[in-house]
Amino acid sequence: MKELSRRPNILWICADQQRYDTIGALGNECVSTPNLDRLTRAGVAFERAYCQSPICTPSRASFLTGMYPSSIRVNRNGNPDFPDFPPLISKTLADAGYTCGLIGKLHLTSAYGRVERRADDGYSYWQYSHAPRDDWDEGHDYADWVRAKGADLGELTKDPAGVPAELHQTTWCAEKTIEFMQANRSRPWLASVNIYDPHPPFNPPAAYRELFDPAEVKPPIFQTSDLAQQQKLAAVDFQSEAREPAELDIKSPILPQSPTQLLVEADTEGERDARTLIAAYYAMIKLIDDQAGRILTALEESGQREDTIVIFTSDHGEALGDHGLIQKGCRFYEGLARVPLIWSWPGAFEAGIRSSALVELTDIAPTLLEVCGLPVPDYMTGRSLLPILSGQQPDEQHRDYVRSEYIDAIDLPDGTVATMYFDGRYKLVGYHNHGLGELYDLEEDPQELSDLWDEPAYQALKCQLLQRSVDAHMYAGPARIGPM
Repeated sequence: MKELSRRPNILWICADQQRYDTIGALGNECVSTPNLDRLTRAGVAFERAYCQSPICTPSRASFLTGMYPSSIRVNRNGNPDFPDFPPLISKTLADAGYTCGLIGKLHLTSAYGRVERRADDGYSYWQYSHAPRDDWDEGHDYADWVRAKGADLGELTKDPAGVPAELHQTTWCAEKTIEFMQANRSRPWLASVNIYDPHPPFNPPAAYRELFDPAEVKPPIFQTSDLAQQQKLAAVDFQSEAREPAELDIKSPILPQSPTQLLVEADTEGERDARTLIAAYYAMIKLIDDQAGRILTALEESGQREDTIVIFTSDHGEALGDHGLIQKGCRFYEGLARVPLIWSWPGAFEAGIRSSALVELTDIAPTLLEVCGLPVPDYMTGRSLLPILSGQQPDEQHRDYVRSEYIDAIDLPDGTVATMYFDGRYKLVGYHNHGLGELYDLEEDPQELSDLWDEPAYQALKCQLLQRSVDAHMYAGPARIGPM
């Protein structure tokens, strides 16, 4: 790495529910992401990065600590508090002299009926927005910002035309990030930027929606056998409900916010609705890209780009009509478990690399610690990506497997406990208290359309993968610090 007069700044942009296949430079011809494309060409894009849970809180807890959700017992949304141990990466960096800022969503504890309780998170700059709504009496900085501009966020969110771009949460995130970066600082900084989109309710500003014609986007991955497959797995969706296509009006600003999967029928009407949904989703990503571009331009104009690591990722993906599903929850298809992950630091990290290595979001925290010259604790499950980023190791090898978890309502008879184990070819999913599972060969079946779980020829392989998955889970906990 290049010689440093001080530790690098860190600009960490995290979208909410953005799939891996939504960046133009990485192969999507329908989206418009010129700024993320530029960032991709300037850095290392990990094309097989996987989240550790397909819902918000456990995923965020995981990448902010470098540990699996089950290891820190943050397995679900809606938690009352966050544990004292392990510390968040922001706290560790703050203790090492960083000025840390939170812009946007955090979602480590429940924000239902309250502004979420903060842990000892290390953030000295705090601009909070759990969601682009106005149902908190106080403590929601984005809603206050909209009010200060003479608008009513509650009324704006009822408008089918969407919140206008100039008052959008994505725009507010960019403005507050620029404000934070441009402040005179004698210390390195971390800006943790957490944009709410492209999360439901899939209502981008009208001006952005008009940029994408539903007829021109590719339809979701679907075949009629998916309906039977999802019906077979319905037992694990104790909160979900099937909906007829007519009930799924994605132009409405009101859609369910719970971590569920909603079935979409596969007739002509359903396909049209799915394309409309995809077009709206791409419109939200276009706004994210525009505002990311503003942030990057401001960073460059401030003279800090050469001293700043830029990361772009998402907490988890979105089903987006694949296999007859929308939203998120207890499935581990590629669109849900696989996310974008781009790193860029001019002169220190490789440029123009598209890595095929298996990577987890747990790997972010230890990478930042190693880059900053700080010790990586033994309790972290994540592995530093610095050897690949710096060109010291081939970019196609990092992990032998990746894991993801969904653990919700284990105290209910029909509660869901599920894990994914993926070795780069075979993806095994176990729904552990339902006797159900899925097995896919992604080399032969990259769209995950042929479930091999019950195929006689694959029973020996399934048993082998189940054992490996259990073994991986048992070794995922924190290291022991003493004999008793």
